[in-house]
Amino acid sequence: MATGPTTHPAMTALPPNARSGDAALTRAPGGVDGDRAFAGATLAAALAVPAILLAVFLLLAIDAEPALTRFGASFVTSSTWDNVKEQFGTLPYIYGTVVTSLLALVLATPVGLGAALFITEYAPRRLRTPVAFTIELLAAIPSIVFGLWGFFALTPVMRSTVEPFLKATIGPVPVVGALFQGPSLGKDLFTGGVILAIMILPTVVAISREVLLAVPTMQREGMLALGATKWEAISGAVLPYARAGIAGAAILGLARALGETMAVTMVIGNSSRKITGSLLTPGYTMASAIANQFNEADNELYFSAVVGVAAILLVVSALVNLFARVLIWSITRNAAQGARA
Repeated sequence: MATGPTTHPAMTALPPNARSGDAALTRAPGGVDGDRAFAGATLAAALAVPAILLAVFLLLAIDAEPALTRFGASFVTSSTWDNVKEQFGTLPYIYGTVVTSLLALVLATPVGLGAALFITEYAPRRLRTPVAFTIELLAAIPSIVFGLWGFFALTPVMRSTVEPFLKATIGPVPVVGALFQGPSLGKDLFTGGVILAIMILPTVVAISREVLLAVPTMQREGMLALGATKWEAISGAVLPYARAGIAGAAILGLARALGETMAVTMVIGNSSRKITGSLLTPGYTMASAIANQFNEADNELYFSAVVGVAAILLVVSALVNLFARVLIWSITRNAAQGARA
């Protein structure tokens, strides 16, 4: 004789609505109200971030409005900054910021990626954690400490050894040699870029390391099983898989370099607003200009111009982050299309 489906005794001991999964949780006392409260709290936390960013931008825009209205486009295209004659142009500051940040990116990215590859691919297990910890410890050093080290230790070395060597070796080379023309002062755009490279190195290493560790082991083992060498496996399987994350690490390092203040202020010179092709020229970044002149802004227009520099720096940083998003999206999309092909 056929019998119907049996019910486990434990199920009969449960309330009827406990057998309906998520629906039971929804009908639990206080479940709906608690869920709505938690959803509202997470929504508020998510909206707080763009709200704070918008508030900062609006505050800067309001305070910078007198200078932006008076000078218009010349505020970012002019090289004249004279608080006595009330003429303000930020082009030298923008130039110094871009040059030192790009130089830091060029110097730090290969070193950071190489260090990350050593930690993940070549270092013995007993060395991986100490080496990674030592490199990432740089991120905990305050900016002012980097600045003091750069002022007392790095600057003399750059002035007496590094810059004369670069002038003697690269200076005679056409086109590229123009980057190393002029007297070796030690406090210049080149030194500013070097200290920024040291400061963003932990960011590049840490993120690149995590990205490389996320590469599936089968990627490496598949190449090695086909007879590839260690480097062929890295270049053919690991780096292509991780290139989007590596690009993101580099751009995040660039974003930090753009806004760095105290360290670069102490080694960049802050004595010339000339825009030349030489990295040995003392200059300013937008952050160092703000740090040097904020307390000196003794009238409304001068103060507005200094705040205008801060507003431009915020816009530049936002554009860099937007570019990073687009770059990573483009790399990821191309990789996905290549995998489907």
